[in-house]
Amino acid sequence: MKINQISPDDNEFTSILTSVNPKPRALYYIGTLPSIRQPTIAIVGTRKPTRYGEEVTHKFAYELAKRGVIVVSGLALGVDGIAHRATLEAGGTTLAVLANGLSKITPHTHRQLGLDILASGGAILSEYEPDIPPLAHRFLERNRIVSGLADAVLITEAAARSGTLSTATHALTQGKDVFVVPGNITSPLSAGCNQLIRQGATPVTQVEDILEVIMPANLENQLKMPLGDTPAQSRIIELLQSGLRDGEELQQASELDAGTFSSELTMLEISGTVRALGANQWTLR
Repeated sequence: MKINQISPDDNEFTSILTSVNPKPRALYYIGTLPSIRQPTIAIVGTRKPTRYGEEVTHKFAYELAKRGVIVVSGLALGVDGIAHRATLEAGGTTLAVLANGLSKITPHTHRQLGLDILASGGAILSEYEPDIPPLAHRFLERNRIVSGLADAVLITEAAARSGTLSTATHALTQGKDVFVVPGNITSPLSAGCNQLIRQGATPVTQVEDILEVIMPANLENQLKMPLGDTPAQSRIIELLQSGLRDGEELQQASELDAGTFSSELTMLEISGTVRALGANQWTLR
């Protein structure tokens, strides 16, 4: 894989890094960088998300990517990887910023994910020369690049003492909006998110909360809710929008017989309108 080197000023998309302190002297990248600025969100969070964290990360990354937002993250385990993968599933563009040189894609368990990012037209980038190893302090240094490339940062799940919070700090220093998904007040992995909200970060519960800030001109078109191909599919979508997730409860509330419900739900899954969460739980994409 060819490793390219540019100055941040050489590319319209990366020129936003002039807001980063210290500004990277060079950028190394594999793949394809966007040539122009497009609405961009950094999605970050814990390396060990709960089921809730996994679900909301996938939901926000997928829906933002579907609406044309570029997703930036750090290719780490947990939230980062989920955000990258969901973006690819949505057919979107995602960029991964590493804390080491690009002679190796790290972590090793995400090497295939990195290759998939490149194959989809995205890029893996770093400020470090190709053979620089991923030492601990470089992850914190890397976070300023993750936030710097984006128009805003979304934190989906994070503990009170999390490296993720350094990304939020960098974003605020750079004048970027920080969005946070509220979490269960009894969950240690939501303590960092809830703390950020107390300190003034913007709580978000739906993708439109973010779109109205980073791409308000296009929001009216983005607000159109999915419609089914049949009245039965539309009814299932309405029930999912109301908050129902359990398959049995959905079938009963839809007043469809079990065979029709199963068939219509399968068609919605094939079309990409709904997604299975496992254990007969369902959600809209």
